Amino acid sequence: MQAGRVPIVGLFGNLIVSVQGGLTDGQVEQLRDDVTGSIESRSPRGLIVDLSGVEILDSYLTRAIRDIALTARLMGVRTAVCGLRPAVAIALVEMDLEIPGVVTALNLERAVEMLAPSAEDDLVPPELTNEVSHEDASS
Repeated sequence: MQAGRVPIVGLFGNLIVSVQGGLTDGQVEQLRDDVTGSIESRSPRGLIVDLSGVEILDSYLTRAIRDIALTARLMGVRTAVCGLRPAVAIALVEMDLEIPGVVTALNLERAVEMLAPSAEDDLVPPELTNEVSHEDASS
């Protein structure tokens, strides 16, 4: 993985993006490109944005996460945001930011459960079970 890139991992038909700490503007732009590219190439059932490693969410990063979630939704991918610390959740409310059509979960485990396939969903493509994206594997 290149320095400063956020890993995107495939697990149970979902893409998991685990944001750890603050991101620079350039890293946010790269993350947007990486997520949309992974959605296009891997056709996941869901996208989980895990923010448990983020202590402070400024307005720029908050809007970027919202935009990533909305973009995934427009691409037909159910999206969950999880791991919001209490201070971050309060900041989202204070900034009056909503993420329509995106579910939130307390932690990663619950997010995976929320996006679990139902009986009417298609089978999970084998390439999306327990793998790391090719972008992550390159050094």
